[in-house]
Parts: sequence; structure tokens; C-alpha cells
Amino acid sequence: MSLPENIRVKIENSLRNFCDTMAPPEVRHQLRIVFAIKGNAVTLLEERPYFRDPSRWTQTNVARFRFVAGRQEWTLYYRDRNNRWHIYTLVKPTKSFAALLDEVRRDPTGIFWG
Repeated sequence: MSLPENIRVKIENSLRNFCDTMAPPEVRHQLRIVFAIKGNAVTLLEERPYFRDPSRWTQTNVARFRFVAGRQEWTLYYRDRNNRWHIYTLVKPTKSFAALLDEVRRDPTGIFWG
């Protein structure tokens, strides 16, 4: 199931702003923060030039947000070293995508940005 169009537009706008502030123009030759939306999942990614070939960029998963349409709630996930997703239990599922995005920005445990 994909995100409803009105929710998708709001999320895309929030994420564009978030990505722009997390990687300002002066560092984008070394770091980009991007996102991908697939179905009801939104994945936040960090991109960096590949060290052996700087013309290629590598992607690392940072966080995933899942939308449950029946409850109109978002859940936040983090990835482990094996690139498996786990529920981030320090915040409960919420209707506020912005609250979860703020938790990723603050990253009080260092689990998202290391």
C-alpha cells in the first residue's frame, strides 16, 4: 500500500527541508542526505563519494519511517550493522512525522548518525 497523495506531498516537503539543513550546499560535494519512498515506507539515506572512485556515490541507510494507514501513525526504525531494520523504542508510534524526524535529527543515542 502506498502513501496517500496528500500525506506523501507533506512528507516530501518536510524531508527536502530536512535534507537541505543536514547537508548544506558547501558540503554536498562530500555528503548528501536523500530519501526514498516505497509503498508506506520512507527511508532516509546518507550518500558519500566512494573512496576508490569518487565519481561514484555510495548510500547508507540512516532511518526508516513506516506509515500505518489504519491508525494514521508513523513508526521509526533504525538499522543494525547487518542492515536489518528494528523498531526504535525510545519514541512511540505517532501521528506526527515531524516528531520522528526531529528525533532522528537530535539522535540522542547516536544510533542514526553514529
